[in-house]
Amino acid sequence: MGSKYTKRYSEEFKRDAIALVASSGRTVTEVARELGISSESLRGWVKKANGTGQTGAGTSVAAGSGLDAAEREELKRLRKLAADQAKTIEILKKGVPRTREAACGS
Repeated sequence: MGSKYTKRYSEEFKRDAIALVASSGRTVTEVARELGISSESLRGWVKKANGTGQTGAGTSVAAGSGLDAAEREELKRLRKLAADQAKTIEILKKGVPRTREAACGS
């Protein structure tokens, strides 16, 4: 049963996420955490791509590192973006008041 709050991801995002799994040598779970998505969603996308042997861009996931220069640059940009967002989240978590007294300054 799907939730009415199910997120929809663009085909481009899915292709990039699948390529990141294939090229990074990291687990699906690690990549999913980095991108802020469900590991089950990413695992399903990878299985679907491997089942057909193609990603949306026509690149075989099994080939893994068969990325052109533009795709490598995009992966580099996405990794940097994910790392920056993770740092921002950590900073925001540390700055959130935990109690009403802390929020009011009393």
